[in-house]
Amino acid sequence: MKVPGPDHPISITPAGKHIRVTAGDLVVADTTRAVTLKEATYPEVFYIPRSDANMDIVTRTERVTHCPYKGDANYYSIKTADKVLDNAIWTYETPFPAMADIKDYLAFYPDKVKIEILPA
Repeated sequence: MKVPGPDHPISITPAGKHIRVTAGDLVVADTTRAVTLKEATYPEVFYIPRSDANMDIVTRTERVTHCPYKGDANYYSIKTADKVLDNAIWTYETPFPAMADIKDYLAFYPDKVKIEILPA
């Protein structure tokens, strides 16, 4: 486990935006409670509360990856009417203590779903 610091900063802040995630015509998530995670030089990522996602259309996969700063990530696929978007969602179900603010939140690959910032 590595702790974020000056050499690898990570910040988690309220996004303060209305975020909607869709896969085709399906709304996968819709929230005003997202947080923004900014890690070092990587693009910002919206993390959406699991309670604001449609968990009925997602299926957990076997994929697991490890981040030395955040912990082990688990993955979900999204089932639409005509296809399955494999491993389109990741989540840190038991993040390291410094990343506790993203527990029970989901992040989405923007090349697999549409992530919109809607007017308030």
